[in-house]
Amino acid sequence: MTDLYYEVCGGGPVLLVVPGGAGHPMGLDGMTERLATRFTVVTYDPLGLAHGRLGEPVEDQRVRTWSEGARRVLDAVLPDGESAYVFGSSSGAIAALDLLARHPQRLRHVVAHEPPVVAVLDDAAVQQAMFTEVYEVYRAAGLEAAAARLGAGLTERTPDELPGDAQPPSPADELSHPMPLFLTRVLRQFTAYEPDLTALTALSPRLTLGAGVDSRGQLLHRTASLAAELSGSGFAEFPGGHVGAVEHPVEFAEQLAETLLPACAPGVPLTT
Repeated sequence: MTDLYYEVCGGGPVLLVVPGGAGHPMGLDGMTERLATRFTVVTYDPLGLAHGRLGEPVEDQRVRTWSEGARRVLDAVLPDGESAYVFGSSSGAIAALDLLARHPQRLRHVVAHEPPVVAVLDDAAVQQAMFTEVYEVYRAAGLEAAAARLGAGLTERTPDELPGDAQPPSPADELSHPMPLFLTRVLRQFTAYEPDLTALTALSPRLTLGAGVDSRGQLLHRTASLAAELSGSGFAEFPGGHVGAVEHPVEFAEQLAETLLPACAPGVPLTT
């Protein structure tokens, strides 16, 4: 895909927002509107799902494709020589980590909220098998059953039995909503990603890993806190859980702004 899909609002330093899931920015308006009082908020839509492309065929997604698209968006909106803040959530947080590792010269500070980079964990193989099982459950029993299996995996609970009357989804179902696209085209592909810890460690003053306060004791809180420890980066808890930006948009935006703005204090390098 060569087209770029993004929206711009507000004024101030540029803050690039990379949504989670399949990249559709649904539910983020409350957070971005609040942030727009302090930042020029650029919301990236990697697949153009909010720009008329929902329902069109989608191939398996790659982290590097999303991060390269994010770089191109920054090239389009940033004047020469300037740098931006970045916030990524979930799958978008993985893309943000890849963007920082490969294109640090254009970034001031990155907040990666609950990136499912389970490759950093001792039980990585178990967790990656769980995400594969979520995909298989979707293929066999549809969206509701797959969402339940994913919820059990993220909270590290024993999953319920599949309902006996569950039906496989149709091909049309898969393209009709961002969630099936996430389960089939993004989830397994992104959770297999291994972050470049060597590069991120060298850039640790410009990276904060985040997790929801309501996610304590769950898989992605564990993942984010360990990734922060391994890279020597900052770690911060945010309101709500995995989708705290949707659940508590104002409070989440305020904490995000306070996390980002001190990051450009004197002494924090803007280039490697």
